Amino acid sequence: MSEFERKLSQLKADLNTQGARVSDQLLNAVESSFGGNTTAAQKVVLSDAIIDRVDVEIERACIGLLRIGANDEHSIRSVLTIVKVNNEFERIADCAVDVAQSAINSEQLVKLAPPTFRVMANSVVGMARDTNQALANADTDLAVRVLSFDDTVSRFRKEIVLDVQHRTSSGGLDPLVAFELLSVTRSLERIADHCTNICEQVIYLETGKIVRHSVEGWTSPETPEF
Repeated sequence: MSEFERKLSQLKADLNTQGARVSDQLLNAVESSFGGNTTAAQKVVLSDAIIDRVDVEIERACIGLLRIGANDEHSIRSVLTIVKVNNEFERIADCAVDVAQSAINSEQLVKLAPPTFRVMANSVVGMARDTNQALANADTDLAVRVLSFDDTVSRFRKEIVLDVQHRTSSGGLDPLVAFELLSVTRSLERIADHCTNICEQVIYLETGKIVRHSVEGWTSPETPEF
């Protein structure tokens, strides 16, 4: 095994570990929100420092790996994928912190949320879990399934927004609680978007093909036109 291959293998392992760390952080953030557990939510906020540190370490390692050089297209795509996915994981972690922070700001958040809120949150946690699995196993079929669920999450968000707007305008929901609900919902949707970005990278890495999102949904992976 060459030095490039050895370091690339280590970077992939580090990225998978970071993905699992971020997925756990998201799960803890959602659970702290469901349980109104501000102590657990504060732990999520504090844990973000580790994710930020590893994010920088992986990016620096990628720069060092590119200096070594790669001669084949798949190796080059592998390094670029690690850089992009690493950034997506860091953004998911930031959104998880936002979810936890909302739990700290409003302990009654989930009690006043519509039923769809819990369904949406659990769905996004599942997307993050499946995204990590697709990345670790280079599973393009699973990556495609994750993409297909993104539109469902968007529909959940619309239902929640309409419910919150209606109850706020009728005086049935405190505006501050409404703000936190909308903030969490927005963060969850962004996490779903980051998951789809990662899955797009998994598909591109393994096949050299790209997928596009349109009004009708996700396209089948297609060879890019140059």
